[in-house]
Amino acid sequence: MRVHRTEHARHFTVLPNSVLQCRRLSFTARGLLADLLSRPDGWRENAQHMADTSPQGRSAVRKALKELTEAGFYRVEKIRMPDGTIRSEAHVYDTPQLALPGVTRPASGGATTGGPDVPVVKNLVKEPTHPADGQQTADEAGGEPGGREGENREIEQAPPIPDAQTRRAVATLFRVIRCEPRLHLGEAEARSLAPLVAQWLARGATPADLAAALLPGLPAQLHAPAAMLRNRLERKMPPAVGPAQPLTARYAECAKCHDPVPQPGICRACAGLVPRQIAVGGGEAVTRNGAARARVALRAAKTMGLQVSALATG
Repeated sequence: MRVHRTEHARHFTVLPNSVLQCRRLSFTARGLLADLLSRPDGWRENAQHMADTSPQGRSAVRKALKELTEAGFYRVEKIRMPDGTIRSEAHVYDTPQLALPGVTRPASGGATTGGPDVPVVKNLVKEPTHPADGQQTADEAGGEPGGREGENREIEQAPPIPDAQTRRAVATLFRVIRCEPRLHLGEAEARSLAPLVAQWLARGATPADLAAALLPGLPAQLHAPAAMLRNRLERKMPPAVGPAQPLTARYAECAKCHDPVPQPGICRACAGLVPRQIAVGGGEAVTRNGAARARVALRAAKTMGLQVSALATG
C-alpha cells in the first residue's frame, strides 16, 4: 500500500496514530472521534444532529459514542447553572481518560490522614475511653475485655432443620417443576411453598395432580415464579378429605338360612309367608351337556376361520 499525503497550511487536525489505529474501537467510532476532534472548542452538537447529518443511523452513532465513552475518549458532564437549570457539556479527548480530571485514585498501602477539610471518620474498632452513662463496660458485664467490633456479638442461630414432611413437600415440588425451566426456584422459596404442597399431599393429591395444576398456561415471560406458584396452590387447593364412612353391606343375610334378603332379619320363606323353593341341578348331566355345546361352538369357529382364509387366498 502506498500512502499519498498533502502538506496543509491551515484547516487540518493533528491526531496521534494510537487513536486512529486503535483496534479496540470500530471504524465508525474512530471516524466519529476524528470528526469530533476536528471541531473547534465550544462546538455544540448532540448525537441526534450527528446522525441526521451523516449516512449513519441514530443507533450506529449511539453505539459509537458508547464505545468512545467506555474507552475514555468521550464523556458527558452534567453542570448545574446558577439559576438552577442543568446543562450537559460533552468532553472529547485525543488520549483515553479512564479517570475523571482532577480526581486522584487511592494508592496502595495503608490509610493516610486526609487534609484539614476532610471530616473525621469514627473508628469503629477502637475501644471507647468513656462509656455512656448507664452503660456497662465489657469487664463489668462479665464479658471478655476489649472493644473490638464483633467480639460480643451474639452468635447467629443456624436455620432450623426441616422435618420429614417439609423435606417431602420440597422434593415433590422440585420433581413437579423440574421439566419447566421458567419455574426456577431457590431452596428458600421452595421451603416457603412447602406448607401448601404438604396440604395438597395430605388431601390425597399426587404429583400428577400438582403438575396438572401448576404447569399448564404459563406466560412466555415469568418474573415471579414463586408468587405464581403460591397463587395457584392456594386457588386450586383440593377439598379436604372428610372422615372415612364405614362400609355398609349392600345386602343382608337371613338369620336362619343365610339367604340374601333386602333388609336385616329373616327371609319370607323362614317366616312361613311363602313356600321355600329348592333348586336342584342336573349334576353330571348338566356338565356333560355344557361341554358338548362348547365343543360344537369351537368347531364352528374353526370351520368359519378356514373358510375365510381360503376365500382370502383364492
